Amino acid sequence: MKTVRIWFKKDFECRYISHLDLNRCMLRALHKSKLPVWHTEGFNPHPFATFPLPLSLGFRGVNECMDVKLEDDNYSFEEIISKLNACLPRGIQVFDVTEPVMKAGKIAFAEFSIKLSCENTNSTVIAEKLSRFLESEKIEIEKRSKKGLKTVDIKQSIKSFEIDEKFDFVLLNVVLSAGSSDNVNPNLLVSAFENYSALTVDADITRIDLYNADMELFR
Repeated sequence: MKTVRIWFKKDFECRYISHLDLNRCMLRALHKSKLPVWHTEGFNPHPFATFPLPLSLGFRGVNECMDVKLEDDNYSFEEIISKLNACLPRGIQVFDVTEPVMKAGKIAFAEFSIKLSCENTNSTVIAEKLSRFLESEKIEIEKRSKKGLKTVDIKQSIKSFEIDEKFDFVLLNVVLSAGSSDNVNPNLLVSAFENYSALTVDADITRIDLYNADMELFR
């Protein structure tokens, strides 16, 4: 028995399915593929699959992954990719299979590419306001917790950022804290920017990669 890490992209209409539905979709594909996946024991056995860090609803993901255990070591990674893609919808595509290097608990940061546009506001204005916003001493947002809404400063949770002005939109590449101890959803960052700038922006968000505390790629 060995554990493999299956890498896939989530895009098109599938970006709007929840993590629960994604889990169901992947388990169904594993079942249909006839791959020798290890099943949990007990009254209701099912294929065992884990996702290191779930992707938020509406986000694209270009380097998503899940871990599964195989009972047969004789399947090549190419066979696994081919069999799974034959059972998956258009918006989910497996592109690689590797042996896990890091554990999910090592994830500390996530990199996002955020395309920002605003009707009746040119990209230069958006870029200038975004730059001043991200360079502020504090970036406070209201975050929901078990005790209700509370105001938190996420400035320290922004590891790095880069702003690239395009013709009719602004591309923000940002690395945010992620994982179990500190996790900042980029939607909160966008909302805080709207409050700061008095703009209503359209945000198209793609998660690019995950990193550990030393900014090594999660692999």
